[in-house]
This record gives sequence, C-alpha cells and structure tokens, in this order.
Amino acid sequence: MISISRETGNDPVDPKTCLIVDDSRIIRKVARRILEDMSFDVAEAADGAEALDYCQAAMPQVVLLDWQMPVMDGLAFLRRLRDLPGGRAPKVLFCSVETRADRIAEALSAGADEYVMKPFDGEILQAKLAEVGVVQSPS
Repeated sequence: MISISRETGNDPVDPKTCLIVDDSRIIRKVARRILEDMSFDVAEAADGAEALDYCQAAMPQVVLLDWQMPVMDGLAFLRRLRDLPGGRAPKVLFCSVETRADRIAEALSAGADEYVMKPFDGEILQAKLAEVGVVQSPS
C-alpha cells in the first residue's frame, strides 16, 4: 500500500519529497508527521518492493528506509534503487535498531547517505537531513 499526501508549507522553493519505507504503520505515521512539519511531500511504502515500484514512477529526493521488512528488505531495495536510472540522486537515510558497526558499514557501502537509530524524533531527523544537505540545520 503506497499512500501519498501533499502538505503545503511556507517553503518558497519546490516542495521536497520523501518516501518512507517501513513495514510499521506506526513508524510511518510518526515519520510522516515529522516530515510534513518540515514541508515535505510524503509518500509511504510498507516494503522494498512497493518502494521500488514508487521510485520507478516518481523518484523522491529523500528515502527514509527501514532495514528489516517483508518481501524485500531495505538493503536489497537500496542496491536496486541505486541501479535505477536516476537512482543515485535520492538521499537515503537508513533507519534501524541495528547497532552492529559492520551492518551500518554495509548499509553505507551499499549507498546509504546516513544512518538514523530508532527511535528517532524530529530534532534527530532534521539534524540528519541537514547533514546530507536536504534541509537547513536546526537553530
């Protein structure tokens, strides 16, 4: 199930787009609220296969990506995303409870731009998005 919403913010530039890929409806809801507060247009996918379908139709600027999901996990999705035409453009933030350094390194070497530990809040997410150059740093 892919769902999309458009929030109109006060940002004078083109709206920022983010695809949230997580099998947890609660995580998607929390992330959606945070991202919409930052004036993102948000789409959701419950697994990597849905996310890949979405990206083939409309490449987002940012992908917030869970690691462990049914159908296609986050790492498999990331590798396939980066092989798509335009698939190197989105900033990908891996979001997981995974704390092993080798797993984090694997995600980064597969093409993730940043890593966010769950649970996260708006301040953490905004700081990570600022690190990859998508939003301004929190003041």
